[in-house]
Amino acid sequence: MDKLILGVGQVNAYIREMMEADALLGSLCIRGELSNYKKYPSGHHYFTLKDGESSLKCVMFRSNAMRLRFRPENGMMVLAAGRITVYPRDGVYQLYCVSMSPEGAGDLSVAFEQLKKKLSSEGLFDPAHKKPIPAYPHRIAIITSSAGAAIHDMLRILRKRYPLSEVKLLPVRVQGEGAGAEIAGAIDYCNATRAADLIITGRGGGSMEDLWAFNEEIVARAIYRSEIPVISAVGHEPDVTIADYVADLRAATPSNGAELAVPDKEELFEKLDGLKIRMGKNLDRRLKLSRQRLEHASRSRVLSSPMEYLADRQIQLDHLTGSLASGMERRLLTARNQLERRTQRLPGAVTGGIAAKKSKMQYLCGRMDALSPLKVLSRGYSITMHESGAPVRNAGELKPGDHITLRFHSGAADALVERIKEETK
Repeated sequence: MDKLILGVGQVNAYIREMMEADALLGSLCIRGELSNYKKYPSGHHYFTLKDGESSLKCVMFRSNAMRLRFRPENGMMVLAAGRITVYPRDGVYQLYCVSMSPEGAGDLSVAFEQLKKKLSSEGLFDPAHKKPIPAYPHRIAIITSSAGAAIHDMLRILRKRYPLSEVKLLPVRVQGEGAGAEIAGAIDYCNATRAADLIITGRGGGSMEDLWAFNEEIVARAIYRSEIPVISAVGHEPDVTIADYVADLRAATPSNGAELAVPDKEELFEKLDGLKIRMGKNLDRRLKLSRQRLEHASRSRVLSSPMEYLADRQIQLDHLTGSLASGMERRLLTARNQLERRTQRLPGAVTGGIAAKKSKMQYLCGRMDALSPLKVLSRGYSITMHESGAPVRNAGELKPGDHITLRFHSGAADALVERIKEETK
C-alpha cells in the first residue's frame, strides 16, 4: 500500500479547512488571563490567554482593536470572542479575536477607571489648576447638541436669571463615534477666537454609553488646556464623567450648570435695594454730623467775634514775646554770674593771666546790655508795631484808622491812629 505524501503547506491548509468547518471553533468566547500583551505600530494587538493549565496565542487586528473602550493590561481577566484557526505559514493555531471585555465589569467601567487614574496622575484633576468662574459673565458659549432638551432648559434659565449675558450656541454631537472630537474642537475654537468668557458643555441624562463622549481623553485634555473657565453639566446628578473631574466647576445637571453660570437678577435687585438703604442711612448720618459741626462752629468765638478773637491772640502773642525777652535776659544774667563765680575760684597765678579777658568780656556784656531793646524800654521808651507785629519805623507807614500796638518795658497796649503829624524840620 502506497503512503500519501503531503507537503507542510498542504497539511496546514487541510487542518485550517477542518477547523474553519467546525461551528464551535468559528464563534466562541474564551475566558483567560492576559499575558505578553503587545501593540505593534501596525495597530495589531498580539497577546496570550492563559489559565492554570494551558495558554492560547491570540491576535486582534487593527480594525477590531480600534473599538476597544478600555486598555488591556497583563494580568487582567478578560472574555475574548472570535474564531480559532491555523496560521498556515507557522502551522500554529490561534484565536483571531474580534472583541474583548473585562470579566466581572463592563469594558466602559474599566476604561473609565483607567483613564481616571491616568489623568489624575498627570495632575489634570488638581484643584490648583481650577480657574474661577466669572461673577458676571458677558458672553457664555454653550457646547452641546442643538436638538436636545438640555439646550432649551439652559437658555430658558439663563434668560430668566441674567438676561444681560450674551449666549452663543456651538452645536456639536454629544453621542456616538466622533462626538468627543467635535466637543474638543468646539472648546479649542472658543479659546482661539475668544468667543466667550465662560463655557458650558454637557448634555442630558442617559446610559454610560450615551455619556461616553464626555469620558474621552480628547475632551478631558481640551477642557484642561482651555484658558476660558469651563462648567461641565452632564447627565443627571448621580452621573459622573471624566469631564466633571477636569472642569473648573461641575454641575449636577445642564439646568444646574446654567444656574451656576450666572447670578439671579432678583437677588441682585435685593442686594441693590439693601445697598441703597445703607447708603441713604450713611448719608443721613454724615449730614447730621456735618450739621452739628457747622452749628458748633457758628457758635464759636472765632466766627461770632473774629476781631475779639484776633485781639486775644495778639495779647497772647505779646505775652509770649515778653516772656521770651525776659527769659533771654535771665539766661544772660545767669551766664554772667556763673562766669564771675568761676573767675573768682581760679588761683591767683591764673586770675592775673585772665584779668584782661575778663575785663574785655565785661565790656562786651555791658555793650550788649546797652543795645538790648528791653534796656531802651526800661528808660521809658516804647515800640510801635503794626497789627502784623512788624515794627513801625516812621509815621508815613500809618494812616488814620490803623490799629497799632504799643510795646512797653512791661506789657502792651492797643491803639487806634486818629491822625498823622507831618515831620517838621
